Amino acid sequence: MANGSVSAPSGADGGASVTVVTGGASGIGEATARLLVERGGRVAIADIQDDRGDALARELGERYRGDVAMYLHCDVTAEPDVAGAVDAAVARWGRLDGMFNNAGIVGAVGPLERTPVQEWDFTIAVLLRSVFLGMKHAARVMKPAGRGAIVSTSSVAGVMGGLGPHAYAAAKTAVVGLTRNAAAELGAYGIRVNAIAPGRVATPLVATLHTLGSGEETPDPDQLAQTRETLAQKSPLAGRACLPEDIAAAAVWLLGEESGYISGQTIAVDGGLTTGSPPAAQAGSHRFAQRVPLIREAGRRGL
Repeated sequence: MANGSVSAPSGADGGASVTVVTGGASGIGEATARLLVERGGRVAIADIQDDRGDALARELGERYRGDVAMYLHCDVTAEPDVAGAVDAAVARWGRLDGMFNNAGIVGAVGPLERTPVQEWDFTIAVLLRSVFLGMKHAARVMKPAGRGAIVSTSSVAGVMGGLGPHAYAAAKTAVVGLTRNAAAELGAYGIRVNAIAPGRVATPLVATLHTLGSGEETPDPDQLAQTRETLAQKSPLAGRACLPEDIAAAAVWLLGEESGYISGQTIAVDGGLTTGSPPAAQAGSHRFAQRVPLIREAGRRGL
């Protein structure tokens, strides 16, 4: 295994893996595309950020001196685009080993009574319909091959309440359920289906939220240094912000053979956030962190 303890996924014949990564031009998707190629795989970067996607594919090809990456304009809410991304990867490299349904947005933000239904529907389309489409068209190719791995990006907001806007949380929760159901169907065809629930990750999407919350009129998705610092201060792990590379490592592991008997699971990569851990800066502030005498029936104390 090259450059670490987790190898890139490979096909049944041991050849270079082929993975489609939606939202692959930035953030978690970019980090995953880089790691897949670094570890010997080939990647189809599917996104609507054409300049960034083209530049990333060219950079990877030049750095690794080969036909290792391509960029595809892909609106993940449009079925022809998602189907076309899968077909383009197969046409170019002859196989599809992995599908990472990762594209995402923050979407509709605000109280229920002030959320426009059009914003709700668009958010659900980007965050949930896209995952369904990715699973559908990956399965179309993977079933005849009798192998493959599908990974989708959920969120801690999909496994715990109060951690995201309403439409975002609803969609990310649905991704968890869809992952279980797809795994139940596709396991018989040798296809594993899993999800990742990231915590607060230093990505352009999260930077946008943080600059919006700071009162700036124009949110800045590129204020990553400031976002990393803020997240490190709020992290349950002292001084440790979650980076896109942390999620990429989990995604590559779930796409690869090291996780070959894992399916239908959602793995939280959150530093312990969903355990109820407080920020490390508030060490000792956990509700049950202080010693008190044993509490028993009717409020009596002690043995």
